[in-house]
Amino acid sequence: MRNARCKVLHLIYARLSHISEHDRSVGHAIRRIEQELRAILLPFHTPPAPSGTCSQERNTQMTTLSNKTILITGASSGIGEASVRELAEAGARLFIGARRTDRLESLARELGGTIGWSELDVTQADSFEAFAKAAEDKFGQTDVLINNAGVMPLSLLADLKTDEWRRMIDVNIHGVLNGIATLLPRFMARKSGHFVNVASVGAHMVLPTGAVYCATKFAVRAISEGLRQEHDDIRTTVISPGVTETELGNDITAPDVAAGLQEWRKKSLKPVAIARAIRFALEQPDSVDVNEIIVRPTAADM
Repeated sequence: MRNARCKVLHLIYARLSHISEHDRSVGHAIRRIEQELRAILLPFHTPPAPSGTCSQERNTQMTTLSNKTILITGASSGIGEASVRELAEAGARLFIGARRTDRLESLARELGGTIGWSELDVTQADSFEAFAKAAEDKFGQTDVLINNAGVMPLSLLADLKTDEWRRMIDVNIHGVLNGIATLLPRFMARKSGHFVNVASVGAHMVLPTGAVYCATKFAVRAISEGLRQEHDDIRTTVISPGVTETELGNDITAPDVAAGLQEWRKKSLKPVAIARAIRFALEQPDSVDVNEIIVRPTAADM
């Protein structure tokens, strides 16, 4: 509405400026109108753009995901699956990985479009390299890695579930590091790229039964911050979800802890809420790096 009004006022002023003094039978009144029009139009006057403005505007334009190839780990369910759906809707080229390939195949078949998939074990460096290579074979260069795969078998430290501790460290920390080790050289070579590392509100607090899990998510934040500081041409984003309806925690072996998690999940987010936060970070201009987003249910207790 404001732009349309400005155009009308400019047109009126232009017409008035071409009327000669001889033709102004009501010259005094018209001159008063001219003065009023100048006063109205002055706030809308735009000075000539300085040199370099076009490049500056390009640096502040929102990123179009339709020309991006995005790799997503842990894509077979939960936040990973929701991110696949959200980013497919945005038109991105997606290459998705997980251990449950039947789910990946079904998801790719359902959504159609430009989605590729491959089996991925994030704890194995060679599996990650093969995953990235398969994505490049299908789409060419890769632009974004969403490190989403994670596990959360909560337990008290006194329960001494050391195998579960090692599993969390392998998936939640080594998995992220393997992804970085695979994609970072590629991003560095072309001075562009974006890592999105999914952490947790557990990266900001420690709760009973969550000591090791929270430690792994603290590590994800620390690794991400170090990566950000070391590279000024690669974007790094940490997404820290609150309690969310996912399969995370389904591998808890202590019955009382599992029951407690179900109580927490009575106030929980849908995975799509996290997927939208990821999309928001990805769609920012190249000159903008959203370093961290914490997303909690409005009624969250933690």
